[in-house]
Amino acid sequence: MSLNKKIISLIKRKKMKLAIAESCTGGMLSSAITSVSGSSKVFTMGLVTYSNKAKTGILKVPQKIIKKYGAVSVQCCLAMVNNLSKISKSKVCISITGIAGPKGGSKQKPVGLVYIGIKVGKKVIVNKCNFKNKGRVYIQRQTVKKSLNLLLRLIKQDN
Repeated sequence: MSLNKKIISLIKRKKMKLAIAESCTGGMLSSAITSVSGSSKVFTMGLVTYSNKAKTGILKVPQKIIKKYGAVSVQCCLAMVNNLSKISKSKVCISITGIAGPKGGSKQKPVGLVYIGIKVGKKVIVNKCNFKNKGRVYIQRQTVKKSLNLLLRLIKQDN
């Protein structure tokens, strides 16, 4: 069974709902989830909050967080996942923010830097990833793969 099918099956069994807010993956994670038949029973929403305006407007990420830490930061990712949880009323939430390249990176925040936020019930984690700069699509795919693996692990731990 594929990773996304396992996740949908587990979320269904636990009678939970899933919501996603993604930036640098541009809907790729939501696509992976909705490619599974029956995902509509657990998937409440998938938001592509690509711009800072979308992050502050839709997800209510405080502008001061983006000004102080940037859109690609632990703080922004955390605000994204926590606010998504409130907006969607879903027990399982994922947020993704990062730099997929090929441009836009810096010494402090290189291309391939991605933060993945996952909230299952009251438990929240933010995972920092530094993917190799092997192209935009490579970084996006690795992010989706990592997100699914982290999500599966956290859902299994949830009681």
